[in-house]
This record gives sequence, structure tokens and C-alpha cells, in this order.
Amino acid sequence: MQALTDRLRRRLDRAAARVATLFAAALVAVFAMPSPAMAEPQFYADCELDRVICAFGAQVGLPQGECMTTSATYGKTQVCVDYSGDHVYVRDGDADGYGAAAIVYSENGVAHRWCANNKGYGTWVHCNFNWVEEGDHAVAGGYIVQYYVEQMTQLWWWSGK
Repeated sequence: MQALTDRLRRRLDRAAARVATLFAAALVAVFAMPSPAMAEPQFYADCELDRVICAFGAQVGLPQGECMTTSATYGKTQVCVDYSGDHVYVRDGDADGYGAAAIVYSENGVAHRWCANNKGYGTWVHCNFNWVEEGDHAVAGGYIVQYYVEQMTQLWWWSGK
């Protein structure tokens, strides 16, 4: 009987050790991952550059301004620009799991402004930027595949608005 009790106790000790190891590994995995706040706004490699501003947009109902939609190749992303307030709106038009994004290029001042939609398919987000109105500007739309890979296409350009 004592031998059976000893074997059972050893098995329980090994099982407890395995559970403790798994628990410790889970804690490391959870605390080693950056929090969403730490990840913002570093959703794309360009965001590390001084000449770039990146923002996750705030979810809104409807956009304002001039709008265009990319082809299916670029995620059917819709982008609107309201020139009067330097606002950018981005709609995720494809349930592909990638976040839709827009980028505004400016000839003067900060060169690039990224507005990313991390709210999911069918949603609109809004980013409020401040760019120099003088000079040429361009807007592109698409989606971010991963930190170093994006699929974007130029939609339109303007000057002096």
C-alpha cells in the first residue's frame, strides 16, 4: 500500500510541476507581448521615421469630404479627405483580416501621414491631421499586411487646399 501511495504522490508532484511550468510560460507570454497602447502608433515600419505621423483612427459613423475606393486588389478600402479640417476617413472594405489604411503625402511639412483602421470590416475611422495647405499632396489607400509590408495604391492628388 505504501508503494502505491508513494507512486501516486510522485505522479501528482510531476503533474503539479508541469502545471506550474505551463502557468509560468503563460505569464511570460502575456507580459512579454506589448500592450495595444505600447503598439500605437507603430503599426508600420514608416512610423518609426521622424518625417512620418501615424495614427489609429477613431471609429465614426459617416465620412465627410472627397472620397474614392480602391480596387479589390487593395482591399476595397474607401478613403475620404475633408480638406477644410485636414481630416482623413478610412473604411475597411474587405473582411480579409488586414487593417485598412490611408496615407497622405505632403510636399511641405511632415511628408507622410498614415491613418489606420483597426476596427474591422465595414467600419469607418477618422484621423485628424494638420498639414500645410500649400504645395502638392497625394492620397493612397489600401491595407497593411505586416510591419514591413503594405498594399497601397495612389487614389488622387491635389494642390493648395
